[in-house]
Amino acid sequence: MKKEIKFNEETLALVHKMMARYPEGKHKSAIIPILHIAQAEFGGWLSPETMDYVASILKIQSIEVYEVASFYSMFNLKPVGKCLLEVCRTSSCWVKGAEDVVKHLEKKLGIKEGETTKDGMFTIKTVECLGSCGTAPLLQCGASYHENLTFEKVDALVEEYRTAGRRRSYTDLDYKNTL
Repeated sequence: MKKEIKFNEETLALVHKMMARYPEGKHKSAIIPILHIAQAEFGGWLSPETMDYVASILKIQSIEVYEVASFYSMFNLKPVGKCLLEVCRTSSCWVKGAEDVVKHLEKKLGIKEGETTKDGMFTIKTVECLGSCGTAPLLQCGASYHENLTFEKVDALVEEYRTAGRRRSYTDLDYKNTL
């Protein structure tokens, strides 16, 4: 039996507050923060059912939500591991070794970029600029940035996250205090 996609009352009230920031007919402007909330609330990714639900709240077509969710790398369109390891792939990071970091992670975890380990713990994802060019290469896991990466630092991070065993994704962020 599929779980119903529906925000709890507190979250729905927050979503309506976000929508109220915009004039009637312009509620679509709240789509990005609402997608962040939906991703956090519904397992760290945006299923088609979740995106349809967001569209119904915003009173827009589902395709409008799909367009936004598929454009930005911060949204996950398939299930991800408890630890989503996002490695910056833009110029500064790539020049400073991000590609080698990704290859090292792939070898260490036995998966390719875009895949999740069999135990559901780790997903490797390359993303656009994370805004820390001076400390490249960079990896983000949840709300934590890890800069000036070396293979040794990457190995230590993987072990730290494996030991902690907790979800590190958008669920780490507190959307209840965004207003």
